[in-house]
Amino acid sequence: QVQVVESGGGLVHAGGSLRLSCTVSGLTFDDYAMGWFRQAPGKEREGVSCLKWSGDSTYYADSVKGRFTLSRDNAKNTLYLQMNNLKPEDTAVYYCAAESSTYLLLTPEFFSYWGQGTQVTVAS
Repeated sequence: QVQVVESGGGLVHAGGSLRLSCTVSGLTFDDYAMGWFRQAPGKEREGVSCLKWSGDSTYYADSVKGRFTLSRDNAKNTLYLQMNNLKPEDTAVYYCAAESSTYLLLTPEFFSYWGQGTQVTVAS
């Protein structure tokens, strides 16, 4: 059974930083994709960033390029999203997702396994 668990959300002021963590277990394929998505109240879920665990592809949404950085710890099977220079418009529930695939797409429909989400609130 695949499990995806996020942590690290919270409340920060504009310009501040947060780091989200995501640990996945139960994936048995040699390669898989992991990503972060977010959903603000009244809006659709949107892609933030994703990568292939093999390390040959990483995507970022234009809205976060230069501010957010995706990294991973292979030994811990953990994905991190470092978020710097946060803006009020970054406020949302952030979800981690995983998919057993050799492909990579930054769209919610591509991913099968999801975490419960963690709230990020950026105060102005």
